[in-house]
Amino acid sequence: MANDLFAPFQLGPIELKNRIVMAPLTRNRANAVSAPTDLMARYYAQRASAGLIITEATHVSPQGIPYPRTPGILSPGQVGGWHRITEAVHGRGGRIFVQLWHGGRISHPSLQPNGRLPVAPSAIRPEGKAATPDGPQPYVTPHELDTEEVPEVVEQFIVAAENAEVAGFDGVEIHAANGYLIDQFLRDGSNRRSDRYGGPVENRVRFLREVVEAVIGVWDADRVGVRISPRNTFNSMHDSDPQALFNHVAECLDDYGLAYLHVTESAPPGGPEQRVDFRELRRRWHGVYMANGGYDRARAEAALAEGYADLVSFGVPFLANPDLPERLRRNAPLNPPDPDTFYRGGEHGYTDYPTLEEIELA
Repeated sequence: MANDLFAPFQLGPIELKNRIVMAPLTRNRANAVSAPTDLMARYYAQRASAGLIITEATHVSPQGIPYPRTPGILSPGQVGGWHRITEAVHGRGGRIFVQLWHGGRISHPSLQPNGRLPVAPSAIRPEGKAATPDGPQPYVTPHELDTEEVPEVVEQFIVAAENAEVAGFDGVEIHAANGYLIDQFLRDGSNRRSDRYGGPVENRVRFLREVVEAVIGVWDADRVGVRISPRNTFNSMHDSDPQALFNHVAECLDDYGLAYLHVTESAPPGGPEQRVDFRELRRRWHGVYMANGGYDRARAEAALAEGYADLVSFGVPFLANPDLPERLRRNAPLNPPDPDTFYRGGEHGYTDYPTLEEIELA
């Protein structure tokens, strides 16, 4: 069946072996200079049975680092590390996009070049504490980007996109979700600017559009995706009218012929409610829709069958189940994830989750 979760899918020029996507998952396994490691290559290769892998968020510059031990794609060592990963995934018949990321205000001077302040659309300090090499530290009030500084940040995405080509990726995903820099520009709770990047929705979407236009100047548009999270309240995020905002985002992005729109439909527990009708948003987007957020096999198949979604991405289930497509196909039990190892480093809870075949042979 054409809408079968396990059937091949044509994503622009790329044929995916199934419609099951590995969502980006931050794992903090890069080395001290933000270069991907051989352990990371093993981790991604283990999950190459996904139709598409989207890597963990990968910062586009030292200014964009939000957390220790997260990978970048700037230096030769970082690009070389990613090249070993793409070769490992391709060697197992997989497809892989890199997610391009700038943390914005979700950072700390201890992570910034020369101890500078993190940057943001407005000088508003997020609640909570930053993860730093010395442990949790209170977030600081970020530097508000001058109008003339914004193009410099866009240029960081261009360089990262060029490096992604060198590293051998099949495409790129622009991270415009989860309270990081692009999302900070989108929402009026974090963007209080009065220049062309602030105020009306049309202005707050401008930075996203500039990043998209810059990246599709490097990659063909049908190899570029965008991720958004309209209900997200993580990282002190909120908007006075998220429905109007993200309807407009979908309409704007619809103009570019992108590979897909990746929509995180869930919200973190315990936060303020941000109500969004995703079907209303979906009507404004006519390209490939990638749904994310608590999907299991039954819900994913229902979304495909009715034409609501074209692809479905899975996060934590892929973390603990390297052979997730086969487990879903066979309705087999899933390995339970170990949250204590999500960000700890090392092999345990990273590359040592067993496959069905390993369990059966044990």
